[in-house]
Amino acid sequence: QVQLVESGGGLVQAGGSLRLSCAASGRTFSSYRMGWFRQAPGKEREFVAAITGNGGIMHYADSVKGRFTISRDNAKNTAYLQMNSLKPEDTAVYYCAASPRSGVTTDVYGYWGQGTQVTVSS
Repeated sequence: QVQLVESGGGLVQAGGSLRLSCAASGRTFSSYRMGWFRQAPGKEREFVAAITGNGGIMHYADSVKGRFTISRDNAKNTAYLQMNSLKPEDTAVYYCAASPRSGVTTDVYGYWGQGTQVTVSS
């Protein structure tokens, strides 16, 4: 079992930055691939970024490449999403998720946090 708690969301102006954190419970954090997803009002939940258990490989959605960076600290059982050059279209609830398998779709991830709101004003 893995329990996830996100933090770090908020209101920021376009062009600004935020850093999201995802704290995980359990002693096997490094065995899980971590992902970040987001869901805007009226839209499907979409993949943002993912990182392998050892942090060696990252994947990004095209819409955030070059602006967002996913990372993890296995000693702290925490994953991060650094978001730079934020745009109004990045406004959404951001969720972290964990999976023992690789993948970029929501069905691959069995553990989810409660979400944190990110609002980017123009």
